[in-house]
Amino acid sequence: MSTIQRIEGLPLFSRVVIHNGVVYMSGIVPKERTDDVKQQTRDVLAQIDTYLAQAGVDKTRLLTSQIWLKNIDRDFAAMNEVWLEWVDPNHLPTRVTCESNLASTDILVEILVTAAAN
Repeated sequence: MSTIQRIEGLPLFSRVVIHNGVVYMSGIVPKERTDDVKQQTRDVLAQIDTYLAQAGVDKTRLLTSQIWLKNIDRDFAAMNEVWLEWVDPNHLPTRVTCESNLASTDILVEILVTAAAN
């Protein structure tokens, strides 16, 4: 039986689960709820960096990413600007981006990533 490691367990879910060489992360939303999608995206990506480090990996190990935007028409280009500043161009994950009615009206972006464990 393989080991399952859980990082930052919350009442409803774990932030990160590591199993069989894969780091699974829950959807991450911004802690700071401004009306600026760039600032919210930077906040989310900084949290992702922290959780990846806690799992013993970094963004060069990303496999997939899923991004949800509250308003894709308004925010897609701005979010992409921040994403491109953050992501390693030599280690791009697969990605899907879609519009979603997110859990709170002040959340503009949510990002989920999966990474290969070391």
